[in-house]
Amino acid sequence: MNTDLSIIHLITEASFVVQFVMLILLTASIISWTFIFSKRKVLSRALEITDEFEEQFWSGVPLADLYRKLTSKDFEPEGIEKIFLAGYKEFSRMRQAGNVEPGVQVESAQRTMRIELSRELDRLDEHLPFLATVGSTSPYIGLFGTVWGIMNSFRSLGNVQQATLAQVAPGIAEALIATAIGLFAAIPAVVSYNRFSTHLDRLTGRYELFVEEFVVLLQRQAHNK
Repeated sequence: MNTDLSIIHLITEASFVVQFVMLILLTASIISWTFIFSKRKVLSRALEITDEFEEQFWSGVPLADLYRKLTSKDFEPEGIEKIFLAGYKEFSRMRQAGNVEPGVQVESAQRTMRIELSRELDRLDEHLPFLATVGSTSPYIGLFGTVWGIMNSFRSLGNVQQATLAQVAPGIAEALIATAIGLFAAIPAVVSYNRFSTHLDRLTGRYELFVEEFVVLLQRQAHNK
């Protein structure tokens, strides 16, 4: 007796529950890979912009000139550039208002930069919770499909007088495919989540350090009227 144990045949002949589990896992995997490629591009771009901006910022260029450059019509600020623009704009507004204490000017600029920093981190953190969810739940979803498939396989043998390997193998094989697909979905999601979280932590540190350093410069300007 020849038994077809090809992957396609096992999937098409699997029970509805196992097929549904496989569909969920494959969908999660496809979405995960979409987010992985997208997030990789976003974080790489954010790192590149940070490097370029910090090089300009510490080159000695006047802050007003840098502000005008970043707010020109042919320029679209991103990442750390938005944090700088938010802080400098608020600082300039407070100074032009008149009769505002230097400390208040700096504190207002710092709060504005913190708000913009939070918005930027929220943007960079987008989709990472989904990768974490896929990475943590996919193996269990696949295991559920495996348990269900094996359970059905043994139930079908209940009315058989003598069970053979040829009768048991297809059911067990189709059930194990669910576990394999679960791992296929989980492993890239976990690896990518850990990697992206590390990059995000580093960017967060650089953003926060820039805010503190920029505040020091603004304090000097505020007291040197």
